[in-house]
Amino acid sequence: MQAAVGYLRVSTQEQGRSGLGLAAQRREIDAFALREKFAIKSWHQDVQTGAGSDALLLRPGLAAALKEAKSAKGTLIVSRLDRLSRNVHFIAGLMEHKIHFAVAALGKDCDHFVLHIYASLAEQERKLISERVKSAVLQKLRGQKNPGGHCGRRLGTDKFAR
Repeated sequence: MQAAVGYLRVSTQEQGRSGLGLAAQRREIDAFALREKFAIKSWHQDVQTGAGSDALLLRPGLAAALKEAKSAKGTLIVSRLDRLSRNVHFIAGLMEHKIHFAVAALGKDCDHFVLHIYASLAEQERKLISERVKSAVLQKLRGQKNPGGHCGRRLGTDKFAR
């Protein structure tokens, strides 16, 4: 059995309070570890966004998990890559510094090329999530300012609009 450290992360306090996302990740990692013959020696978790390159400052659980995995020459296991980070530079840095990690959803033998692709997809998804949230907030604010649901003039009512 290979030594491993499990890492769990949810993005919001509400998700952390419910515990459902953390429990689901733990089940995925446990199943992966059993299948691939890893022995999970400890668990770390954070309730914090995965955005930004300063993940180790914002997520003490991740910092501790990485330190423990590296000192034990073990593997850090996450359920999905976006639980580790949605930042290509951060993921690439882990690979460059020879920090061993495995992503349960991708399998034990996922190579660096594929990890780079998934890291790029996760970063793009973070940008799309941000755009959707901003759009929803703006839509809500517009609805609050104008009970009719539109902002300013209606399209087609301007005498110059054709």
